[in-house]
Amino acid sequence: MKEHIVYRVQPGSIAEELEVAPGDRLLSVNEHEIEDVFDYHYYTNEEYLTLVIRKENGEEWELEIEKEYEEDLGIEFENGLMDDYKSCRNKCIFCFIDQMPKGMRDTLYFKDDDSRLSFLQGNYVTLTNMKDHDFQRILDYRLGPINISVQATNPELRCRMLNNRFAGEALKKIDTLYEAGIPMNGQIVLCKGVNDKEELKRSIEDLMKYMPVMESVSVVPVGLSRFREGLYPLEPFTREDAKEVLQTVHHYQKLCMEQSELHFIHASDEWYLLAEKELPPEEQYDGYLQLENGVGMLRLLREEFREALEQEKAGRPEASRELKAEEITVATGVLAAPALKELTAQFQAVFPEKQIQVIPIQNHFFGERITVSGLLTGQDILGQLKGRKLGDRLLLPCNLLRSGEEVFLDDIALSQLENALQVKADIVKSSGQDLVSCLMRES
Repeated sequence: MKEHIVYRVQPGSIAEELEVAPGDRLLSVNEHEIEDVFDYHYYTNEEYLTLVIRKENGEEWELEIEKEYEEDLGIEFENGLMDDYKSCRNKCIFCFIDQMPKGMRDTLYFKDDDSRLSFLQGNYVTLTNMKDHDFQRILDYRLGPINISVQATNPELRCRMLNNRFAGEALKKIDTLYEAGIPMNGQIVLCKGVNDKEELKRSIEDLMKYMPVMESVSVVPVGLSRFREGLYPLEPFTREDAKEVLQTVHHYQKLCMEQSELHFIHASDEWYLLAEKELPPEEQYDGYLQLENGVGMLRLLREEFREALEQEKAGRPEASRELKAEEITVATGVLAAPALKELTAQFQAVFPEKQIQVIPIQNHFFGERITVSGLLTGQDILGQLKGRKLGDRLLLPCNLLRSGEEVFLDDIALSQLENALQVKADIVKSSGQDLVSCLMRES
């Protein structure tokens, strides 16, 4: 029988009232063994519960509970998933983890392919790592949306791209999810000369059959680091390639709108920047379903920033609009730098006492083909800002730091960076409102 260790009990909760304590072990709920977090929430939603808890001294307590439907018990477990994470068994030709150097922290080399994380955290899964039992639980509990790394709907090509002879067969699970009405999103990591051009068209047309249960599909360019020795030979996309990809995406968006009033197929922001094309209007993103894949991030940032700046203008009469004079440096990835230069110029037009410079940081660690801010290292930021006049404050995007910690990808601490550069660093969250608030803040 699985036992789940209690990590924390929320103050004032049902669990605290029943004297459940950290270190206790949950054995069952209503005589059901709990496999993972989905079982736990499913069975504890009921109004009448019987929990079996083993105390640290070995005693087993049977706790009878009467509560409101879906009322939380207030128990947090040592492992948030309440089970081991399932790692990826594929050897994808485009996998970024295979392109990382040796010697980094162990967690960076873990390849997850766990369908439960798709539901909980929005991760994308290949469907190749699921036993029949796992898949049936998705159907029984109606877990959704399920985010699927499709890559190609040509079964033979998908097998080659994932280096898994079962990868083509796994596509049939999409049919079952569709028939069950489980919401889905798809992702195509585009590799030049592999799954682009006619194969991309085939994939889009095949996936369109699942609309509107499949709500969106993103097309993102493969990320290529400089650590690719011995890996499948992939080439970067050119400006002309990006134009062709956008032409294909826009063609199918029109067809999808006619069929289902969804644009459905979306190109990530990188394609527009590489092709030197204007980003689509907000309504073309269908509610920003694919932000985590970089689809519409810059458009949303612009819209939120514009709205927040207008509110600041409206809330400050002309006579009292002046802020404290200050020099601010914004450091970010090469991809977002042009948009941030545009936005900070708009801010300075309203508040000229704030002098702002935007510095794009080249990714020397992984290679200059990697342009997103989330893969910048502390050493690259430090190396390229050292000796420059940074002013009163340094603004950095939050995705530079490890989740919940003030540490960069290469284990350099934020405090180390501040000490080395002799400047206060403010971390900016991902929204345009947060950027305006941070620029307004007094040092």
